[in-house]
Amino acid sequence: FELLESGGGLVQPGGSLRLSCAATQIILNNYALAWFRQAPGKEREAVSCISASGDKAFYLDSDKGRFTISRDYAKSTVLLQINSLEPDDTAVYKCAVPRSYDYCTSDPGAYYQWGRGAQVTVSS
Repeated sequence: FELLESGGGLVQPGGSLRLSCAATQIILNNYALAWFRQAPGKEREAVSCISASGDKAFYLDSDKGRFTISRDYAKSTVLLQINSLEPDDTAVYKCAVPRSYDYCTSDPGAYYQWGRGAQVTVSS
């Protein structure tokens, strides 16, 4: 199966954007799904994760409430809303599916399927 991100782009500091990760219904209904990001010269870091049922969501401690992850079952997508964007948010954002079905973790090694990524650039 394939994960397909969309919604990236160039945004001014303080702006907002919404990333989408499209997946099949089987994946969406049975797996947790996480968002990671990787900036140039930095390690990949987990940004957020949502459980298969959508009743649990996890975020970076440092996100200060700027990130919101959600599921849109009708469109077979997982969304990541990012508000008050900062230059440090500049990165390639990728969605990923864990090996263990409904398990959210910040360890990239626990994920076996990744999207190609969406570039987010925050700059004035």
